Amino acid sequence: MQFKTVTTSVLEIAYYEHGSPTGWPVLLLHGFPYDIHVYDEVVPLLTAHGARVIVPYTRGYGPTRFLSPSTIRSGQEAALGSDVIALMDALNVEKAVLAGFDWGGLATWVVASLWPERVAGAVGYEVVERARQGKSFAPAFEYVMWYQHLFQSERGKDCLSRNRRELCRILLQQWSPTWSFSDSFFEETVKSFDNPDFVDVVLHFYRHAFCNADGDPALEELEERLAQKPKITVPMITLAGDIDPLKPAPDPDMFTGKHERRVVNVGHAVPGEAPSAFADAVLTVKEWSAA
Repeated sequence: MQFKTVTTSVLEIAYYEHGSPTGWPVLLLHGFPYDIHVYDEVVPLLTAHGARVIVPYTRGYGPTRFLSPSTIRSGQEAALGSDVIALMDALNVEKAVLAGFDWGGLATWVVASLWPERVAGAVGYEVVERARQGKSFAPAFEYVMWYQHLFQSERGKDCLSRNRRELCRILLQQWSPTWSFSDSFFEETVKSFDNPDFVDVVLHFYRHAFCNADGDPALEELEERLAQKPKITVPMITLAGDIDPLKPAPDPDMFTGKHERRVVNVGHAVPGEAPSAFADAVLTVKEWSAA
């Protein structure tokens, strides 16, 4: 395991690399409120099969830093996907398997949609359809999304700024009610939330998703392409936690390439709760891509 950083046009991205540098590349992408440690038990299952595993800290998390104070601290979907491509370019990785959940699943979807030639296979599913966000969901789902409503206000910003530990622990427990994560796992994870841009990036992600914040003008063209809902042509497995209160069923019409939906009896954090199932999905799409 090696800790490394690489500089892109926007970020200094911090990441850990595992396995052989000549192995088949796979990127594991985390979301909110998680960090790279959610993949701790997935990594050895992949390196045992010859993978070169790259686990980056998402913008606004851990040691990853913006290069310029003038850059919008955007959390929008196009930014997350662009960061993945920029990281791959900096590492001279032409093509890789991408696997993620939550924001990481969203980043995987963005790259698979806009840069399919860079994706050998994909695991995960998370789509923010901004046009749909302008209308309400069923009351039961709005109840689950209480934190997203909170984040639309300055009161929410104050809550996340001052109480990020408590708030994020509540979310982890609510989204994964049967996951008994250790105190040491949580303590390592919350260190990433001390990033100076964590609050701004998180708030922008949810405010942009709710159409309450403008996006980065530099990403407007990508956002317009995503709004067209391009089909997913790469081999992909979508994972759903059976007791995940946040996970809607994927739209099968989105997938024109080989696709399989798997349901695991866990909550939201599939790689943390069911690392073997997550790793198996990665290995399966790797096999599909080699067929």
